[in-house]
Amino acid sequence: MSEKVCLVVGAGDYIGAAIARRFAEGGYTVCLGRRNGEKSEGLVKEITAAGGAAYAYTLDAREETQIEERFAAIEKDIGPLEVVISNPGGNVNFPIRETTHRVFYKVWLMACLTGFLTGREAAKYMVPRGRGSILFTGATASMRGGSGYAAFASAKFALRGLAQSLARELGPEGIHVAHLIIDAGVNTQFVRDRYQDRGIDPDELPENTLMNPKSVGEAYWYLHNQARDGWTHELDMRPFAEKF
Repeated sequence: MSEKVCLVVGAGDYIGAAIARRFAEGGYTVCLGRRNGEKSEGLVKEITAAGGAAYAYTLDAREETQIEERFAAIEKDIGPLEVVISNPGGNVNFPIRETTHRVFYKVWLMACLTGFLTGREAAKYMVPRGRGSILFTGATASMRGGSGYAAFASAKFALRGLAQSLARELGPEGIHVAHLIIDAGVNTQFVRDRYQDRGIDPDELPENTLMNPKSVGEAYWYLHNQARDGWTHELDMRPFAEKF
């Protein structure tokens, strides 16, 4: 049984992977949950080869039963969850007249409901121990709506409200809840494709225009390791040249 376990829900190939690497470097056993767990096998091998410990799971964070069962299994078979990070995406752009009920609901499930289920389940295990961190990934859309982002911004606004409520409820119980606003294009294939669709070569952008996923991993490590007398409950980060 590990003494320190970090679970990343929505452990994609960029931000989720960077968070996993950072916590593994810090001595945590890392559990990676995503809809296709096999996609994280390469990262598991990488962490293991470097002397760490990691496990990958197929997990649909929209499904309550899957969340409940995965948390219970980790607590039983691996160790107590000290850090739980909710990182699912859902960033889509649709003009409002083209935003269907299905699109709006699906984005809400991905970007809001997943955070509720993950945060609630983490609280069940952490509160009796009086310690732990529950951390949420936000975006520019958490702070302001943009043209074509009615679905995504609505869900991210709601996730921010969820994080604030949990921070006020669980903080006195010893649980650090924080919401991280990533106000930037992160250097992922998704973002690079978006630039190319606009006729911009991402490799020709000025240095540090796109955020390195590693920087996000460092921010989460920092948040989790803050002293109790100086907790940050919301942290916004952006490249130095980003307008805001």
